[in-house]
Amino acid sequence: MPRDHASSISTPAQDPSVPDNAIEIRDVTKVYAARHGQGEKRALDGVSIEIPRGSFFGLLGPNGAGKSTLINIMAGLVTKTSGTVRIWGNDIDTAERAARLAIGVVPQELNLDPFFTPRELLDVQAGLYGVPKSERRTDEILHLVGLTDKAESYARTLSGGMRRRLLVAKAMVHAPPILVLDEPTAGVDIELRQQLWEQVKLLNQQGTTILLTTHYLEEAEELCDRIAIISQGQVAACEPKKTLLQRLDNKALHVTVRETLGHLPPALAALGAEIADEHKLIVRYRPSETVIGEILEAIRVADLSILDLSTEEADLEDIFLQLTSQPDAAANRAKA
Repeated sequence: MPRDHASSISTPAQDPSVPDNAIEIRDVTKVYAARHGQGEKRALDGVSIEIPRGSFFGLLGPNGAGKSTLINIMAGLVTKTSGTVRIWGNDIDTAERAARLAIGVVPQELNLDPFFTPRELLDVQAGLYGVPKSERRTDEILHLVGLTDKAESYARTLSGGMRRRLLVAKAMVHAPPILVLDEPTAGVDIELRQQLWEQVKLLNQQGTTILLTTHYLEEAEELCDRIAIISQGQVAACEPKKTLLQRLDNKALHVTVRETLGHLPPALAALGAEIADEHKLIVRYRPSETVIGEILEAIRVADLSILDLSTEEADLEDIFLQLTSQPDAAANRAKA
């Protein structure tokens, strides 16, 4: 896909007069009424999140955490119990139409009419949003998502990956400054996932705010600049990715040495090193307390020759498991 063509498609996100936060969620609660003999269900409990304009924002959480409920509230499909939501500066209660025009949602489900072509589907979607024919960008969008050669094919003939891209295209017909991707790569093979992410990253680079939910944590770690983790209807964390990854203050240094390790030298024992095998050491340490230079100096003092070394540090999965495995999400929020 030509990069220059994609970058020529502008969005309102490039307007300097727009708000600093693309989405503002304040103390949002959603309580589902009791039914079938069961008590009421509190799906969201005082959720507050700010999504900066132009960011690539990850919304993560285990199944049943409240992610889909929150997205459906933003999309106008579910009515919140309390709290406020502003989308592109528009309150979803008092400026509902403007709020909906500012957001495009790519759902998990492949909800496409199989008897329409991609071109027809985009034209129908644009009509539903009231986009005049003279302002429709059907060909541009089809090109952007790599479906130009399938423009006249029935949707039922498209592969799963192509249908996912067509859903992204449908969400873009009214040029929303915010694009919500709800598990967009579920069931998509690796090659098509990479193609989709290249296209979405281009949109983000040209100013579109991306909100992503995914169970592929490696995707979120690679793509997102800010991440919120929801657990049991509450926000367990919401901060820049770099800050979030620093929460687990531990690393492991794996060192392979030339000499045979019959015992642990005192200088290394003092740092809590372990012998993994006769030529390998593992030193687990807290970067906030110990610098790697101290470990290397201890190895030198022990007259050991380094053949190889590597470091292992916490990733997003470690953070996710730590924050969502607690029985009380409020305890996690207190640590945030």
